[in-house]
Amino acid sequence: MLGLGIESTAHTFSCAVLEKNGKKGKILSDVRKIYRPPDGEGIHPREASRHHIENSSTVLSDCLHEAGIKIQDLDLVSYAAGPGLGPCLRVGAVVARSLASYYKIPIYPVNHAIGHIELGKLLTGAQNPLVLLVSGGHTMLLAFLNKQWRVFGETLDITLGQLLDQFGRSIGFASPCGKNIEDLAATSTNYVSLPYSVKGNDVSFSGLLSATKSVSSKSKPDACFSLQETAFAMISEAVERALSFTRKKELMVVGGVAANKRLSEMLQDVCKRHNAKFFVVPLKFAGDCGSQICWTGLLESQVKKGAPLENTFVTQSWRLDTVKIDY
Repeated sequence: MLGLGIESTAHTFSCAVLEKNGKKGKILSDVRKIYRPPDGEGIHPREASRHHIENSSTVLSDCLHEAGIKIQDLDLVSYAAGPGLGPCLRVGAVVARSLASYYKIPIYPVNHAIGHIELGKLLTGAQNPLVLLVSGGHTMLLAFLNKQWRVFGETLDITLGQLLDQFGRSIGFASPCGKNIEDLAATSTNYVSLPYSVKGNDVSFSGLLSATKSVSSKSKPDACFSLQETAFAMISEAVERALSFTRKKELMVVGGVAANKRLSEMLQDVCKRHNAKFFVVPLKFAGDCGSQICWTGLLESQVKKGAPLENTFVTQSWRLDTVKIDY
């Protein structure tokens, strides 16, 4: 079975073709174009959506060419229906609807966050993990129970990705800033005390952000190092408590911030203490991509026949813990 997935929730417009054979999936192509705002600025939804519109036809064409197929060969098309930036989501939805209606292909609206999890399970081989989803749009600890992902902890204000991006922009980086901060942090070992806020199993990053901006005026490397150490320690504490509570023997990290090596180091230490296996999504697929949308659509096709075009919605705030998983 062949599927096309379209991702357009934020700065990335991506199309991917995957082949599903039983429970196995193979990525045939994954092409992306990323909107890059000016240095020191964040994503402007209108400008990002314009970028997606301008690049959508090229990305789709390159994706099909790389996979060696034609649109007529597809068994379904899926798209990210939320959560995300409204103008950006609508671009992907329009492309998917156009293909579905013209070529009579079943269409599947997919939750972007669940896409991260399902692709992570496919690529890592994790079976029943505690999931840490850390990205620009999410900071959540999740476990699967009774056909739904249950939240065992999350951010109370900004996400870990937003923390890194907002701080990075304040010192002149362009979004996404995570890699630049990681590289600069590696040049320092001088820890400056910063606010540490874990409430139950939830975390709060806004006070940490404000305090780190003050430190950066004296030393940007020290600020980046201290920011990472503090934020990742908070996450690690919440993960350790969730592992104890759920008694899971697997931890899987997905989302854009999963690419950070220092975060993985700290979480591996947590897993060793709890005799749990550690899985992290491969770097190439940590961020937003069409593959996560395509694979989830293929999984949904096992129990659904696709959505009527009039029900192909986009929802900016679509929580993954409201989605029933029937496949």
